[in-house]
Amino acid sequence: MPRVTRPARKPNRPYHHGNLRRALLDEAVATIRAEGVDGLTLREIGARLGVSRTALYRHFADKRALLAAVATEGFRTLRQQLVSAWEDGGREHAAFESMGVAYVRFAVANPSHYRVMFGGFVNPDACDPELAAEAAGAFQALVDALAALQHDGIMRAEDTVKMARFVWAVVHGVAMLGIDGQLHEPGAVEALMRYALERLGTGIAVDAPS
Repeated sequence: MPRVTRPARKPNRPYHHGNLRRALLDEAVATIRAEGVDGLTLREIGARLGVSRTALYRHFADKRALLAAVATEGFRTLRQQLVSAWEDGGREHAAFESMGVAYVRFAVANPSHYRVMFGGFVNPDACDPELAAEAAGAFQALVDALAALQHDGIMRAEDTVKMARFVWAVVHGVAMLGIDGQLHEPGAVEALMRYALERLGTGIAVDAPS
């Protein structure tokens, strides 16, 4: 009897171009969005792209390394968008609000990155230096903006880092409600974001009631 040969499994998303690292990151982000971080494995990512385990390990030693790269990319993009919002807004109070808008919109547009960045899946202090630098840089963008507003007499002369953490806590809360789908009405995320930023501004501005 002739031997029956089964056809090789075809990858879900065949890998055709030369930047394998980029393809791995894109596939990881798509998997996290669909299945969560727990559903991410290097083996499955490789199978979907149709690449060998050897090729995978040339770029990422394990799942932790892949998640660290996703988080690094997320923090870098967030930092760039925060800085752009601040600079394009003229480095004034309105620019500070634009930074808040940019933060929430980044989270809603990039939920996979955001969950890895802030979900406890990676520890920037214990991972590679690039991740630590990008994570610190994103927060420093907020600190620098608040320091400039304090210098100009717009924001209260209080502990700048503590103030930045307060601002971060508020926008992070709105962002998580948005990406978790807890605000169901059309435009609810945008409306809450605007309200939160307005109340933030009046709460930490120099002319705010004590």
